[in-house]
Amino acid sequence: MALTIIPVRGVGEVSPGDDVATLLLDALRRDDLSLVDGDVVVVTHKIVSKAEGRIVELADDDPDAHRAVVEREAAAILRRRGPLTITKTRHGFICANAGVDRSNAGPGRAVLLPVDPDASAHRIRLRMERTTGVRLAVVVTDTFGRPWRRGLVDVAIGVSGMEPLTDLRGTTDTHGRVLDVTEVAVADEVAAAADLVMGKATGIPAAVVRGLHLGVGEGRATDLVRPASEDLFR
Repeated sequence: MALTIIPVRGVGEVSPGDDVATLLLDALRRDDLSLVDGDVVVVTHKIVSKAEGRIVELADDDPDAHRAVVEREAAAILRRRGPLTITKTRHGFICANAGVDRSNAGPGRAVLLPVDPDASAHRIRLRMERTTGVRLAVVVTDTFGRPWRRGLVDVAIGVSGMEPLTDLRGTTDTHGRVLDVTEVAVADEVAAAADLVMGKATGIPAAVVRGLHLGVGEGRATDLVRPASEDLFR
């Protein structure tokens, strides 16, 4: 299998009410790029949230205001250390500061997570498929830290048109051993791979991952959230 990851350049600043699907298609067209069946369009939540009006006024030098927004967005506060708060969001995600992000938000503003990132991914996918006539998947991403590992990676917080998990339980490895617990978080792997050509410092908020041949699926990013009964650390 050969994969190609294509950056989507030239999207520009996004404002409330903008159509993300149209912005992405216009950017691809200006770069003389076309989508093909099976492409996965990966888009950072930042432009999705901006288009959906998930923006708050927040003075950069007011930690109390930032803390108040984080607590409002969080379903539960799990840990605190200095200005860092580890939260559970209403979506079920465990992340820093409930996803409240001031990077690339503009002066005196912060961007919140979409209310329903899976629904956002689905809307973008349907609009792009209707316009192009090709079958797609869409993954909406955010940057998360990882327990026990340094550094940040992009993960899927919204999915449409693919199964986010590949369940290998019951299959065998190359030595014939039955796999008992192996589930591959394919949507997170796609998100992390796409971030290699995206990123906060580059101004490239989307990418196309081509060559995965995932097949049709209707899973959701919330399928990736580990149930509390399986969580050994809470």
